[in-house]
Amino acid sequence: MPAAVRKRLSDEVARLEDALFDYNQSTIRSDASVALREDVGVIRDILADYPSQKLIIEGHADERGSAEYNLALGDRRATAVQEFLSSMGVPRTQLAVVSYGKERPVCTEESESCWQKNRRAHVIAAN
Repeated sequence: MPAAVRKRLSDEVARLEDALFDYNQSTIRSDASVALREDVGVIRDILADYPSQKLIIEGHADERGSAEYNLALGDRRATAVQEFLSSMGVPRTQLAVVSYGKERPVCTEESESCWQKNRRAHVIAAN
């Protein structure tokens, strides 16, 4: 893929909003549902323009709990987003999931507002 096209794709994907989750949950909340519904059009357009492109849905957790538990929880969160997007017409064959559990936090303070930011599903473009 040419560099200019890769940059456009990265810019489009970077605008997508993370789906946030409640503590110890993998159910898509109403605010996450709204964010994902707003992102569906962008995602469908990206994948229609680049039919060989895959998007990766990363599942994340906050620092509480064991590494193993949080990897499983991150996987459930990413899978929930994959199923949601697929139900909205996004081709499942172009979506992959990966869990990072608590290994890639976006915030490292020990507070509820920080932990909330880490309980997320994040969409990136596959290389």
